[in-house]
Amino acid sequence: SDKEVELLELPNNAWNVRVIRWPCFLLCNELLLALSQAKELVDSPDRRIWRKICKYEFRRCAVVEAYDCIRYLLREIIKPDSEEHSIVTALFQEIDHSLEIGKFTKVFKTTALPQIHSKLINLIELLNKGKKDTIQLVNALQALYEISIRDFFKEKRNNEQLKEDGLAPQNPSPEVLLFENAIQFPDTMNENFYHQIRRLHTILTSRDSMQNIPINLEARRRIAFFSNSLFMNMPHAPQVEKMMAFSVLTPYYSEEVIYSKEQLRTGNEDGISILYYLQTIYDDEWKNFMERMRREGMMKDSDIWTDKLTELRSWASYRGQTLSRTVRGMMYYYKALKLLAFLDSASEVEIKEGSRELVSSNQDSSEGFNLQRSPSSGASSSASLFKGHDHGTALMKFTYVIACQIYGTQKARKDPHADEILYLMKNNEALRVAYVDEVRKGRDGKEYYSVLVKYDQQLEREVEIYRVKLPGPLKLGEGKPENQNHAIIFTRGDAIQTIDMNQDNYFEEALKMRNLLEEFKHYYGIRKPTILGVREHIFTGFVSSLAWFMSAQESSFVTLGQRVLANPLKIRMHYGHPDVFDRFWFITRGGISKASRVINISEDIFAGFNCTLRGGNITHHEYIQVGKGRDVGLNQISMFEAKVASGNGEQVLSRDVYRLGHRLDFFRMLSFFYTTVGFFFNTMMVVLTVYAFLWGRLLLALSGVEAAMASNSNSNKALGIILNQQFIVQIGLFTALPMIVENSLEHGFLQAVWEFLTMQLQLASVFYTFSMDSMLVAIL
Repeated sequence: SDKEVELLELPNNAWNVRVIRWPCFLLCNELLLALSQAKELVDSPDRRIWRKICKYEFRRCAVVEAYDCIRYLLREIIKPDSEEHSIVTALFQEIDHSLEIGKFTKVFKTTALPQIHSKLINLIELLNKGKKDTIQLVNALQALYEISIRDFFKEKRNNEQLKEDGLAPQNPSPEVLLFENAIQFPDTMNENFYHQIRRLHTILTSRDSMQNIPINLEARRRIAFFSNSLFMNMPHAPQVEKMMAFSVLTPYYSEEVIYSKEQLRTGNEDGISILYYLQTIYDDEWKNFMERMRREGMMKDSDIWTDKLTELRSWASYRGQTLSRTVRGMMYYYKALKLLAFLDSASEVEIKEGSRELVSSNQDSSEGFNLQRSPSSGASSSASLFKGHDHGTALMKFTYVIACQIYGTQKARKDPHADEILYLMKNNEALRVAYVDEVRKGRDGKEYYSVLVKYDQQLEREVEIYRVKLPGPLKLGEGKPENQNHAIIFTRGDAIQTIDMNQDNYFEEALKMRNLLEEFKHYYGIRKPTILGVREHIFTGFVSSLAWFMSAQESSFVTLGQRVLANPLKIRMHYGHPDVFDRFWFITRGGISKASRVINISEDIFAGFNCTLRGGNITHHEYIQVGKGRDVGLNQISMFEAKVASGNGEQVLSRDVYRLGHRLDFFRMLSFFYTTVGFFFNTMMVVLTVYAFLWGRLLLALSGVEAAMASNSNSNKALGIILNQQFIVQIGLFTALPMIVENSLEHGFLQAVWEFLTMQLQLASVFYTFSMDSMLVAIL
């Protein structure tokens, strides 16, 4: 919501504040604590009180900012040519002088500060309402003036002394109240002024309840992970101009790009539409979206389908597993690089004074930041120069290529997906689309070309950049790896990150991409890495119980499992598509994908096989993450498990596994066996053992052997131990142990145990049994 944004933002310097203006949630309760300290240390010298306040940086900043803002505000709402303005100026001059000479507590009563604090809150609340009520405002200023003059000073002064010091009017009129003719109301259209008013009110009134913001759980998770990641071991980030250039490659076929109006409104067989479903699971985000639309001029909620249809389609698409969500997430790299390039070239004075401002043209678009100087700097030509420099640097360091092999066919048959992809290219300058173009030659002949296109902002149309003739048709092997192979020639830079269609990214994580790319320069053992593993966050885990079970199982694999596989086992492969490849290394060694039909169903892991066989090095890094969407329905989960198991069955037949089996050392071979073939083999053996145990017990019960053993006092104790059912429970707990350990590391032990017990109450064991059976059926 707008309120949460104001609490979390780092605002520009305004109102002549002398300290860093931290986000409001960091200044929570600090001013009130400073007031209590000043009240307790009544007779203490200034140095002691100030040392107590300065012990906490946020408390010091809160006190200084509140004082500077109050001084600026009172001078702003009082006419500058009035006598009251000179009185207020004289009062602040006396306060400043006492602070400079270190005699504030000797001149003023700190016990009166709570009264002044309450009157200031009343004054600011009146201004925040935006109503031009002169009488109430005059009364509030009059009350604040009386406390400041009569109760704040330790030495009582009569009217003559106050006049001499400039703290009272020289010729007061009994018919006219003080401040009555000196009020000037700020313009109601001045949004920046009222923004500062709201911030000052928050600092003056904030208490511990601000710790509960933001309300959105996803926002809390992202902030928590980003904050924790800053304390992890990561390489030093170079300047943008000196960083490694990289590209992102996404294979796309015919999935949804942007939800259409009909798709959002049409219900399924249960009468549930996509929009209603998204409104239900993203209820707080939907309220924030409607609040934003009303602020932009929407009068009624029903106008969302007419006046704000484009924003509505974007909002829904960014919360489904669509191409537009993936594009927005990956284009955060471009926005982050432009921001970082700006910070590299700007001086500290420019950043502090706000002479160059970062303005986002659209919150949900990928246009990026407009970098320009403020009008006060008087350097418009320099602004365009710096903007072009930052813009060009980001374009040199980042390119996003979508491998959409049927885009040419979609354009030919006027498919709406083609127009939506063109819309994405138009709104994302660093986006390129690679597709396969079929050109007829003669009556029966065809020629195939790999084509790269982009949208030219000056020509306002799609333009072709490259056209490479292919030796034959494309569709000879598996679709996804072939889609990647024909487009990899259009990527640029030293590294390439492979991203699937169901993934997302976050702006704060994109800021750390420079650090991640520096890993290519560090030795891990005797070699530099050729694949940088990155952790995934399953963002579909909250949709349903099944999705939660699937995401919990997947999270333990893509975090704790990958971490252990990389170090100390040194047997991690390419298990996920957020991984970053050494582009030059892989292009000269067969590419990142193998496209042989059938045997390369799980095309990801073959890149790891190829890397290991050719002497590469694969690492895993936890300080950066990428979002990942998983299937949330039982049928889709079953199909996914079957695909993984079938792919592993095909891996057993491949020459890659054969060669690895001959060349790996003994310990790495054990790890490799368990993480590939052995996992599915063990799963199969466990399932078959359980079946054999149950059928054996049934046979013993029906044959009377079990009853005879029970009646015989000299029964075989060993057989009785074997027939004990507790080992089935032990197997289930052992398989759930990695998930418990991972949740303990991420959320704490008690939270991990609670989540495990909750899963058992929701019959998670039944789901995992079904998952294992799906694997067994696929393997057999």
